[in-house]
Amino acid sequence: MKHDITFELCAESLQACLAAGEGGAARIELCSALSEDGLTPSHALIRAAVERSGLPVYVLLRPRAGGFVYSPDEFALIREDLLHARSLGATGFVVGVLHPDATIDIERTYELVELAAPLEVTFHGAFDLTPSLDDALEDVVATGCRRILTSGGERDVVAGAANLHRLVQLAADRIAIAAGGGLRIENAAAVARQSRAHHFHGSLLRRPANTFTHKEGAALPSGSKLASSVHPEGIRALLQELRSVEHPEP
Repeated sequence: MKHDITFELCAESLQACLAAGEGGAARIELCSALSEDGLTPSHALIRAAVERSGLPVYVLLRPRAGGFVYSPDEFALIREDLLHARSLGATGFVVGVLHPDATIDIERTYELVELAAPLEVTFHGAFDLTPSLDDALEDVVATGCRRILTSGGERDVVAGAANLHRLVQLAADRIAIAAGGGLRIENAAAVARQSRAHHFHGSLLRRPANTFTHKEGAALPSGSKLASSVHPEGIRALLQELRSVEHPEP
């Protein structure tokens, strides 16, 4: 049986957001600094993504790189960014708050869910750092989050496929499990088949083929980088792979 697929593009640029709409993604997780595993995007980018992508935009709320244990001042920034992003038209939010022992901070996450209501909140990949994925699943369900982004506690969705399948089964209809982290066109069908997930997440960034400028054909200075980009055909190819899989319901 083929199942409905929801693919969320993780986007850090307006170009990626526009490609998401053209390529057939269902939604966008908007962030900045993917090199740091994602930080809160600028207000200008949020506004542009909402106005121009034509897709639901879920804003990552992460005020700094590093771990996911936040001071009172940092948590206040998260709250303020949530309210501002909501005023700019965000569809929902992506958060991850842990205790020092790496368990889910239920109280603070619940506070953010209540502040965002009725908009949807996803608990992001901080979930994979918890000592027990099964216990963390129950904790996130208790917060009222609607979705968990996870690689199954492993380095990527390929290594974590078996754990993802178990999480999908444990979640049942209580919360969505989105498989994300190292999802590629070439592994998408295998991950979908093994995990039996319905929700998937990836950035699909394409690195530049060379280090020459378009304007003059000159080599870039040492250490310079051309921006990576996302192409609609890549999203379409990924969706084709994900939708090609047939298997029983989880």
